[in-house]
Amino acid sequence: MVKIRLRRMGAKRAPFYRVVVADSKYPRDGRFIEEIGTYNPMTEPAEINIDAEKAAKWIANGAQPTDTVKDLFKKNGIIK
Repeated sequence: MVKIRLRRMGAKRAPFYRVVVADSKYPRDGRFIEEIGTYNPMTEPAEINIDAEKAAKWIANGAQPTDTVKDLFKKNGIIK
């Protein structure tokens, strides 16, 4: 199953995430198919950059966003 999920980057106590499309069997920070955006919770307000076209394409092809990514998509207006 293909998932849209967060890949943790950054240093200790300074997380930075990339929004990636990956097979659910791959490790959280391991191999991925495509990067579609970034999420930085450390800034105020949190910085969210997601390519809406790529996200919509992957959702149409059957990729399942995780709960956190689904919330990010709702904040950006990608899904309702």
